[in-house]
Amino acid sequence: MTALPNEEQHLEEMARDVLSSDGGHITFFDLSWEDVIVPKILSNFTLKELFTFRCCSQATKRLVELALEKLVEIDFAGNNSVNIEHTFKVLGENCKRLENLQLARCNWMTDDLLLPILARNKHLKIVNLNECVNITPLALQPIIIECKDLRVLKLSKCQWLTTGAVDALTLHQSNLEEFDISHCAAIGERCLIIFFRKLNKLT
Repeated sequence: MTALPNEEQHLEEMARDVLSSDGGHITFFDLSWEDVIVPKILSNFTLKELFTFRCCSQATKRLVELALEKLVEIDFAGNNSVNIEHTFKVLGENCKRLENLQLARCNWMTDDLLLPILARNKHLKIVNLNECVNITPLALQPIIIECKDLRVLKLSKCQWLTTGAVDALTLHQSNLEEFDISHCAAIGERCLIIFFRKLNKLT
């Protein structure tokens, strides 16, 4: 019979401790970060809003880092704005659950920027590197070998693409459903015949 009053008293004491810890006020940061702030509030922010919020304080920086860890999609296609490399570097340091990476026509993209984010996101399903002219086949290595959930890979107008990279893709990837290598002059007919014979899921 005394269990309920004792529990209520304990909850009251906990609430009193929280209220007294900040002069009698509960702040935004007293809310549960994992259960409330990140999934219920920050999940509605655009990427630009997250980065603006990130600059407010050390606490907001940590909050945004938690939110970035849970991102499943990055769409920078055609985005060549000033300082975009810095933004992408921050994403590369924090994102861990990406499934969709859209980087078509990103002229600033290099191996050094791309490799860290690929190393932390091995469950990518869609990767679009169409017209990314400043990366090399080295950047494809983690995609080919480690991204076993890959379904869509777009490399249109990537003149750096080699037959060796496509051969490696044929060896390691068997579940691709869409593969775009249009306007890649270095890819020969023999390479394509072998590739399409093995990957019969392509549409």
